[in-house]
Amino acid sequence: MNFLAHAYLSGSDPEILVGNFIGDFVKGKQIDKFAEKIQHGIRLHREIDFFTDTHKIHLKSQYKLKATYRHYSGVIVDMFYDHFLAADWSKYSTKDLLTFTYEVYNTLKNHHHILPARVKEMLTYMVSSNWLYHYSKVEGIHRALSGMSHRTKFKSGMENASEDLKKNYSEFQLEFKQFFPELISFTQTFDFIKQTH
Repeated sequence: MNFLAHAYLSGSDPEILVGNFIGDFVKGKQIDKFAEKIQHGIRLHREIDFFTDTHKIHLKSQYKLKATYRHYSGVIVDMFYDHFLAADWSKYSTKDLLTFTYEVYNTLKNHHHILPARVKEMLTYMVSSNWLYHYSKVEGIHRALSGMSHRTKFKSGMENASEDLKKNYSEFQLEFKQFFPELISFTQTFDFIKQTH
């Protein structure tokens, strides 16, 4: 899953959210330098990623993209799923999406001193363009994937993936709707998650 889903699945504890948000940027034993709850969030991020990457529905979504985007197909599906979460936000939260995104940004800003350097740099752009909110539109996903495409080592073609989303929109949407409740149930098995949605 991508940033919006990770934030949503963090529950109400700010430190869990921060850890979950920075999970991709903390490698191996680097986790040990963070406070206990931040570590919980990082571990939650890793558990969410493993659950997602090995789930048959997520793999089914990836299969539609595999021939064109190869190992980038999983990243693209994560973005598509964030889009469906944002687009159908009111089904998952009583808090409106715009309010939620600014709460996430403020929480991250309040923990700015512990954020990895790459997260600090990215956060500037994320906040100024409100990436999380604009995931609700296909155009927002297109901009995000185009930005990611420029940062990949190899030619990924991700800047074209929004066309695949449009072409197979209902199929990807159905797969997300089947998958996401299972992921929510999985995260609720962790006793440090306080649900507020």
